[in-house]
Amino acid sequence: MPKTLEVVCTRDECDLDMVELHYRYSMPDGTGVESFTCPYCGESNGLEERQV
Repeated sequence: MPKTLEVVCTRDECDLDMVELHYRYSMPDGTGVESFTCPYCGESNGLEERQV
């Protein structure tokens, strides 16, 4: 099963609580939260992976 990544945006200006990313099998190894931007505010400097 492809990896699932739960991400939170920690920027004070952003109202996004959490987003869940579902990878395809073809996603390169080592792809992590640093490869994405927040779908709400468009910034990448506040994204953090949520460990569940």
